[in-house]
This record gives sequence, structure tokens and C-alpha cells, in this order.
Amino acid sequence: MKIVVDAFGGDNAPLQVIKGAVMAKKEYGIDIILTGSKKEIVRCAEENKISLIDLEIYDAQDVISMEDDPTDILKQKSNSSMAVAFKLVADGVADAFVSAGSTGAVVVGGSLIVKRLKGIKRAALGTVLPTKNGNFMLMDVGANADCRPEMLAQFGIMASAYLKHVAGIENPGIGLLNIGTEETKGDELRLKSFKLLKSSPINFIGNVEARELTEDVCDACITDGFNGNIALKLYEGVSLSIMSMFRNVFKQNLKTKIAASVLMPGLMKLKAKFDYSEVGGAPLLGLRKPVIKAHGSSNAVAIKNAIRQAKLFVENDVTAAIINGLAEFEKVEQNEI
Repeated sequence: MKIVVDAFGGDNAPLQVIKGAVMAKKEYGIDIILTGSKKEIVRCAEENKISLIDLEIYDAQDVISMEDDPTDILKQKSNSSMAVAFKLVADGVADAFVSAGSTGAVVVGGSLIVKRLKGIKRAALGTVLPTKNGNFMLMDVGANADCRPEMLAQFGIMASAYLKHVAGIENPGIGLLNIGTEETKGDELRLKSFKLLKSSPINFIGNVEARELTEDVCDACITDGFNGNIALKLYEGVSLSIMSMFRNVFKQNLKTKIAASVLMPGLMKLKAKFDYSEVGGAPLLGLRKPVIKAHGSSNAVAIKNAIRQAKLFVENDVTAAIINGLAEFEKVEQNEI
């Protein structure tokens, strides 16, 4: 198995990407390709005393930045580290792709270079978020601002396949983000999506309100990318604010500082639940080959875990599971639309 990693994607590239790739190589025993300026990769590794002996490097002189138009990956930046990595996957040289670079470029490159599976309307990003007793996947979180009912139904099928084969959840519960739990609630998109999801070959548990997302009511919550991105940003913002409030309270006086020292082990566990580095990244589902979008601020541990996700994706043949689910859904779609 070969996994290609965009060495110049993300805020901490290339050092943290190189470190993560080396860690993954040692821990998982898989072949890893780095793409990017070979000269810079070698220089960075030498300066930090990192051995590259077990890694393959494909030279690429350009870099897709966060300021670039995502479509630049197709022409102006076709020799970028990300574009070269995508081409290696599309050409069968690599089995999966990992990058902490521009989300827009990952979506464009994945959809138009690696290409979508036959029948998939849109590829979608799913990210894992913490709950009281575990976590859940929110999907889509920004790849598709405007969606049709059949797209949301496909998101449900893809999320179910991924959670079963990568997260090890035997029968994932799939919910639909809505303004109420009743079947009759929501706009036209939600009403039609509910009907399709209910008839799909998945464990659809019904509508889920935003306030229930932390309550372990579902393993994945499906929505359009516009609302999904708002929910994701709100989730992140509230969690950061709560942690900040805790710090302020515990700094007030000597008593609160003593209390903080007693509660510290529990607080550290709480903080770890919100640590994206332990998850790795967000899968872009619906493509012919696995694509994992790591967080832009990924450190070496996050990159290593994103590579682990890609490895499990390949080993458990999630793509085949999505294809099978899609075939069953198409029969339903013909009757419902």
C-alpha cells in the first residue's frame, strides 16, 4: 500500500508533515510518498535530523496557498505539491491521498483529478466531533453549500459505509440535521431528504436538532455544506470559549487555583476530547480513491493519524461499500423522485 502526502499543505508544513509521515511509516509499515520541492524537503529533514531513507519523494515546485483560487490546481498550479499528489492517486501510483492544505483545492482536485464514483452527485466532507460519551460525524461541512435531496441521501450512505468500515461501528445511526425531530418539520430540502433517507439501505434514526448533537443521539448527522459549516464553526467556537471560561475561573484566587490543581486530570481529559490531532482529518467521501483532508494547523501526530485513516480506508475497501450502498439507493431513488 502506498499513501501520498502533500508535504507543503498546511500551516506547519513541511516539518510537521515530514515528521508525521516518518512516524506513520514506522508505526504502520506502509509505503509513503511525499510531494513538494525535493530540495526543501531534504533541507528541512537534515536541519531537524530526520531520516528520509524509507520515504519516496516526488518533486513539485509550486504550492497551493489558502489565498489561491481552488481551481488553480487544474492549470496555473498543476505542478504544485497537491496537484502532483492527486495525479499519483489518479494514475494508480498511490492508493490514497492526505493533505492539510486548502480545503477548496482538495475538493476541486479530488472531484476533478481523482474523480467521483459513478453515480455520486457530489463528494462531501465529513468531520468527527466530540459528544458527551464519544463522538459523531458531521457531514457535509463545507464542500457543497447548495444540495438536493438525493445528495443528502448519498451523504448518509457514504457516512454509514465509512463509519462501519473505518470506525468499526457495526450499524451506524444516521440522523438528519433539522429544526425539529418531527417528520413533518423543515423546508422542502429537509422534507424530501427525510423521505429518501428513510428508504435508504442505512440505519436512519430521523431528524436531529442542533442542541442534540452533543447527546450521542446519532453516529453521523447529515446536512448541506452551508449549514454544516455553520454548525462546525459554532461547535468549535463554543468549545474554545468554554475552555477559556474555565481558565479564567480557576485563575481568580488562591482557592480556585487549588481547585484547578485537583481537577486538572479531569480537565485534561476534557481538553483531549476536543483535540483534532487524535482524529487526524476529514474524509472526502464519494471519490474513486480515498482522500483525507487534515486540519490546516495539523502537527505531526495529526498527520500520522490522517495517514492511519487513509490506511484503514484502503484496507477495509470503503469505496466498494459505498458503491454497494449506492446501487441499493438508486433503486429507491427511481421510485421516490
